Amino acid sequence: MQGQQFSVVVTEGRPDETGFTMARVLDELKIPVTVVLDSGIGYVMEKVDMVLVGAEAVAESGGVVNKLGTYTVALAAKAHGVPVYAAAESYKFARLFPLSQSDLPMERKKFAYGPLLPQSVKLDNPSRDYTPPAFISLLFTDLGVLTPAAVSDELIQLYV
Repeated sequence: MQGQQFSVVVTEGRPDETGFTMARVLDELKIPVTVVLDSGIGYVMEKVDMVLVGAEAVAESGGVVNKLGTYTVALAAKAHGVPVYAAAESYKFARLFPLSQSDLPMERKKFAYGPLLPQSVKLDNPSRDYTPPAFISLLFTDLGVLTPAAVSDELIQLYV
């Protein structure tokens, strides 16, 4: 990749600040990186050529379960015509078929109220969301580069 030049935009990754961790790693590798607020992804998407996300699970439909905010990033990317690629090992493929966000078992992260919110305000802080296959361009896997529809075929091969 000698001569290739690129930079990375990372969202902050609240509430656990995983984006800040990623930014530090990229900076140590001398890769130019910019951190943007999670809510600012729509603002920067017009300057982005591609989106790369991870996956905690890949549903049989080719949709992706990942950290909260992945769906929002994919929505902004779709609106700007930016391809979204998901990287996942094939062992994360699941015969799971969520139809909405409420179909996911949700782990709720602790979130401090701080001095700005009264205790009577309800906080909802899910840890992950589901990105439907219509928002995923390709999946980069140990089985090769797959379309979301090909995930079902790969699962069939595993169970035949």
